[in-house]
Amino acid sequence: MSKLRGRFEGPTGDDMRRFSSSLEVDLRMLDEEIDGSLAHALMLGKTGLISTTEAKQLREGLETIREELRSESWRPGDEHEDIHLAIEARLVDKLGNVGKKLHTARSRNDQVATDVRLWLKRRVARIDAALRQLIVTLLRRVEEDGRTLMPGYTHLQRGQPILLGHQILAHAWSLTRDRDRFRDALDRLDRSPLGACAMAGTPHPIDRECTAETLGFAGPVENAMDAVAARDHEQEVAAHCAICMTQLSRMAEELVLWSSTEFGLVRIDERYATGSSIMPQKRNPDAAELVRGKAATVSGNLQTLLSLVRSLPLAYNRDLQESRGALFDAVDTTVSSIEIMTGMWDSLHVHRERFETELRGDASLATELADHLASRGVPFREAHEIVGRLVLWCERQGVALDEIPADKAAEFHPELAGEPDALSALLDPRAAAERRSSLGGTAWSEIRRQARLLQTAMESDPAAP
Repeated sequence: MSKLRGRFEGPTGDDMRRFSSSLEVDLRMLDEEIDGSLAHALMLGKTGLISTTEAKQLREGLETIREELRSESWRPGDEHEDIHLAIEARLVDKLGNVGKKLHTARSRNDQVATDVRLWLKRRVARIDAALRQLIVTLLRRVEEDGRTLMPGYTHLQRGQPILLGHQILAHAWSLTRDRDRFRDALDRLDRSPLGACAMAGTPHPIDRECTAETLGFAGPVENAMDAVAARDHEQEVAAHCAICMTQLSRMAEELVLWSSTEFGLVRIDERYATGSSIMPQKRNPDAAELVRGKAATVSGNLQTLLSLVRSLPLAYNRDLQESRGALFDAVDTTVSSIEIMTGMWDSLHVHRERFETELRGDASLATELADHLASRGVPFREAHEIVGRLVLWCERQGVALDEIPADKAAEFHPELAGEPDALSALLDPRAAAERRSSLGGTAWSEIRRQARLLQTAMESDPAAP
């Protein structure tokens, strides 16, 4: 139980002790807790609040405890309600009264706030590196399979022929914005709360700039109350995780669809697929489905963090203890989902010939006819109406667009007849994709231009610091 009971007549109840313990969650911040205490001990020695000998003893004791925890030669027991008191108690066991001096000019409030910010800084860097690797993997797939012809969809209905590289790059560009968001959040969370104490600072002559610099922060949080009460940096990172997971979920859904027999465009490697307990033929895209499902979990974590702080008065409240589980899960789930998605794309098999024949004469080429008429001076809205009627006729007759007789096409508009092979050329799906060479279009020249831009960006900006 907590030893902070001087103003109480009795011990904490066993049920309360179990209910309030955060030790299991806190152990995720082992290194951050030790690092923060090391920086604090160093500062106490530099400012003369303790002797240099005592500061050295504290630092050596803390490093010993770190190794004990890593090797599991010592593990905090049920009597410790959090990692801060557990490590302090272990330090006192080793150093006696010297161990008790470590808590001079700090509070558990600024300790945990510092630990979480350190933990987030390191994990945001890992997210950034994972996103970069996924983008690099997507760029490799563009190079290898980007010229694969496929239908582009709106409303999950065939829209126009595109090249697979065009759709892959749409995901890659979105992921670059995820990187930007996380890096932007990193700038705001990169401030040290250490030394803020409970909320009001301390009368001791501490040096918060020293501890901030030692821990690698850009500087201290300016206001002591804000330092211990702020959780918007947690919410911001979780929000970016939720946005990133939503993007991964959309990508996962496409892999689920594309790997179905009905689409038949890709085959997910067996490392990321599972079988059925009853149907022997099944090859289920479980990895993609799990990414899709975990996006909901991360969104829920964000909602937990937002709801937790809503209406909380300043400064610290015990409610805030509940934020760490949701935050850690949001970050961990995002990292693992990015890595799984990278593995799926890296090992994915693309059936490059799947739509080569099927798209010829397909109704998704109707826009080619409308654009052809527009290029001949027909107002586009009128061209749209003409081609719409032509498509309706084809549906009723059960024929493809490239099967309509020239004389029948001429009945809809003379410009649709033209030379004998003119209509056929317009209805070549690969040629249709290549005609869309405007900036950002699906033509291979544009796909390669965009891929080079992204490749250059990945090479010049390898990972977050």
